[in-house]
Amino acid sequence: MKLSSILGLNARTQLFAYKYNTKRGKMTADSKIQTARVLKAAEIPHPLIFYKFKRLEEVNNFVWEGLPSSFVLKPSRGMGGEGIVVVKKKVEGGWMTTQRKKVTVEDLMLHTQDVLEGAFSMGNVPDAAIIQEYVGRHKAFRRYSYRGTPDIRIIVFNKVPVMAMLRLPTKESGGRANLHQGALAVGVDIATGITTSAIWHGNEIRLKPGSKRKLHGIKIPNWTTCLETAVRAQMVSGLGYVGVDIILHPERGPMVLELNAQPGLQIQLANMTGLRKRLDRVEDLEVRDAEHGVKIARALFTSGFSERVKGEETKVLNPVEKLTVYSYDQKKKMSLDARVDTGAKRSSIDRVLAQGLGLLAENNILWKDRYQYRSATGLQTRPVVSVKIVLAGKKFRTSASVADRKKMKHKFLLGRNDLTGFYVKTT
Repeated sequence: MKLSSILGLNARTQLFAYKYNTKRGKMTADSKIQTARVLKAAEIPHPLIFYKFKRLEEVNNFVWEGLPSSFVLKPSRGMGGEGIVVVKKKVEGGWMTTQRKKVTVEDLMLHTQDVLEGAFSMGNVPDAAIIQEYVGRHKAFRRYSYRGTPDIRIIVFNKVPVMAMLRLPTKESGGRANLHQGALAVGVDIATGITTSAIWHGNEIRLKPGSKRKLHGIKIPNWTTCLETAVRAQMVSGLGYVGVDIILHPERGPMVLELNAQPGLQIQLANMTGLRKRLDRVEDLEVRDAEHGVKIARALFTSGFSERVKGEETKVLNPVEKLTVYSYDQKKKMSLDARVDTGAKRSSIDRVLAQGLGLLAENNILWKDRYQYRSATGLQTRPVVSVKIVLAGKKFRTSASVADRKKMKHKFLLGRNDLTGFYVKTT
């Protein structure tokens, strides 16, 4: 990981969180009650709130015995997972938490009173408490998560998901997905939803502690929906830069658990990649909607790791390599010779070829290149399109700038962004 690509605390606060997050957005993220209200108005899936406590008399008058067999009691403005009681089932005389601890009505009442008095809030100021729907583990994570519910932290900036990690509860974290309490942080490839690398207490690991289960190569279900849900949440939150925590309901799919106006930076260690460069890359882009933002992310931020986790052999490319290019509607494909150029950053496709394959459709244009190029008709910007290709048996989607290559021998140029995971012959 290059030092220049790492996002530090001061840069996060001054260049992104302070600059792009509104006061209303920060207030929304700080309150789970307000977050739920905003998400509900936008029809974005989120765990239901059964009841809210704002005064002590409400605690005393509430019929606690009528609570369901599973629920979550938490402070509205809590920090770092403190003050959360996760109840998994009903037992004689009370309930059993995910930490295998029995709690009674009296225990819940006392805990709620502590929440109202500000025991778990910033500055110990008075707070509100909520009883929220409990969402269990999705079957995809049962082998990797200890009792509690895993979540997926997705950093979204300018409607583009730029980095993600899967947070897995451990025995040490007491079934919670908070990293400082001992949960695992597992990097996720934005393009595929496949986990790549992992850390525990800031140190790189490959296996789930106490087992032989590999933490890389886990495929997160409903990945496109996860990304689009995170972007939609950012769009309605008033936060230009936000960490969206997504949980997977076993039946209802992805839903937003929380919003974070200043998300932690350990996600960079989990992905072995810096955030700063990714944020700079999408800062000035004009992004239409959630679907467009996800397309941009998949074109820009693929890790190239999804092939390696399958144990595939690294392939060697010739200076001119056979390439298959798909049309916009995926109904046609064309085989051609492409020039491999490690000196070019991004791949490039001939304008006539792109037009013939329908790649210049409005919905397929990711952005207009910020640089201007001189042509016979004067200065112009080149559109950058999303394109699906097959290179040396590897099928993936990437971005390619559209240029006039009619005088060039090869109608497609492969830049180094698409050469990750390959060896390239120099002659």
